[in-house]
Amino acid sequence: MLDRARLAPKATLGRNVRRHVFPHTYACTAGTQCQRGFSLLELSIGLLIVATLLSALLVPIATQIDQRRASQTEAILERAREALYGFVIARGRFPCPATDASNGSEEFASASPTPGNASNGLCAQYRGYLPAADLTLSPLDRGGFLVDGYGGDANRVRYAIANVPYNGDGTLQVYTATNMMMTLGMLSISSETNRYLICTGALKADSTACDLSFVTLAKGTAIAVIWSVGKNGSDRVRTPSTDETRNLDDAATNRIFISRTRSDVAGNEFDDLLIWISPNVLISRLAAAGVLPPYPPPPTP
Repeated sequence: MLDRARLAPKATLGRNVRRHVFPHTYACTAGTQCQRGFSLLELSIGLLIVATLLSALLVPIATQIDQRRASQTEAILERAREALYGFVIARGRFPCPATDASNGSEEFASASPTPGNASNGLCAQYRGYLPAADLTLSPLDRGGFLVDGYGGDANRVRYAIANVPYNGDGTLQVYTATNMMMTLGMLSISSETNRYLICTGALKADSTACDLSFVTLAKGTAIAVIWSVGKNGSDRVRTPSTDETRNLDDAATNRIFISRTRSDVAGNEFDDLLIWISPNVLISRLAAAGVLPPYPPPPTP
């Protein structure tokens, strides 16, 4: 009698062997051929390849999103600076900064004996938030504040104006009192002291000069500073770096701002974005608008 198994074709015999040795890799139904599936090893390798490709794609996408938000923030800051120029031309003064409780409007000093107002320019504080409601900027958040490209309450755009009294008793401000700049003229605008310093770093505890280890970007000449705390601003777990903390210090004696290259090094993180108003550009804008006389004699204090 013939042995049919021995006379079977080799290919068929091989399939039969594989079917018994690796039964999970074949799906057989009546009247059809056996179809090979994927083994666990093959599935694992496939998933690993897909995961590797996705991770390679996600990193550039996250970087692109971060870059786009940084570009949006730069555009927002520039728009805020233009709004400040328009405010000065229209009202003859810079606005006071907004505070946490002022709903995006400037806030004058309320303390006696001299309450602040637009005539004397005495502010509640000189480093705070951009008074976006007074500048009629949009869109604003639910509190009336302008936010940067990263969004959220922690990323409200900030603003500082130089605290420069004109008279000895400090009851009249140069930059925030109505028409004071126009009365003093170009020479006084460009020569006033006690404005802000912009440094690439700060090691000194005082606020009179940038440390010699760093570059001075504005040597006490910045009249106003507009800035964003960047992506790090919404990180409530991380402790801000020394330079970021310096920018957030609202003390009246703090005249230094830090502007440097972004860093993600632990303990030295920095992603603040700053722009400022120089006296020369301000003079050019006011003169072009026809609201600034050349060199009038300064009034007697």
